[in-house]
Amino acid sequence: MNKLGLLGKNISYSFSRSYFKKKFEDEQIENTSYENFDIENIDLFPSIIENTEDLKGLNVTIPYKQQVMPFLDKINKKAKAIGAVNTIRITKKGKLIGYNTDCYGFKNSIKPAIQKHHKKALILGTGGASKAIAFSLEEMGISYNYVSRQLSEGIKFSYDTLTEDALKDYQIVINCTPLGTFPDVDSAPNIPYKGLNENYILFDLIYNPEETKFLKQGREKGATTLNGLNMLRLQAEKAWSIWDLK
Repeated sequence: MNKLGLLGKNISYSFSRSYFKKKFEDEQIENTSYENFDIENIDLFPSIIENTEDLKGLNVTIPYKQQVMPFLDKINKKAKAIGAVNTIRITKKGKLIGYNTDCYGFKNSIKPAIQKHHKKALILGTGGASKAIAFSLEEMGISYNYVSRQLSEGIKFSYDTLTEDALKDYQIVINCTPLGTFPDVDSAPNIPYKGLNENYILFDLIYNPEETKFLKQGREKGATTLNGLNMLRLQAEKAWSIWDLK
């Protein structure tokens, strides 16, 4: 029996477990299971590896995409450049190898919406997910700046300093924060939504709810809006190919 799972904190809502359960049913994959490893602290990670027989791979989500890296034996070149891991393959010899499939998922889900005028992006948030987004934008030739709660080195805007006028320079806005995730559906990043129009793309990594308050406010201004569901599907299939359980 091959075992796979998701490493994270407070992940009962998880997309991954239901996605892979359906995949296994649809494709009649009978020798593989997928479960959540919901831990309070990353220091509990080694006990999962030690105590879970036949564990072949893991997805990694908030807040452990960066914290898990010191525990790995090897990190794929792209994941190292991004600075975050969201997929772990466990070799036959028990070695832990880290990868990042968020980059693949994001690029292939946003590309169909990109037009010639989409040259600059704002990344809301500075966590592990935002690093993969930044790396993806660089690969796509799109320049970007971060928006965070506080100004610091490498952060051009805080939510307090991002003005409607400044927003005019950025035609893509990507929410990498958890703001708006179920059940806290009434929250949204504090940006000047009044400045949005049909020239903008708003991309939210959140998929539950399907339309966050962030996306709703963009849609009402005519912006193209995308949630994180297709990105998740794409990165999940990429992870499956990395685990290579044939």
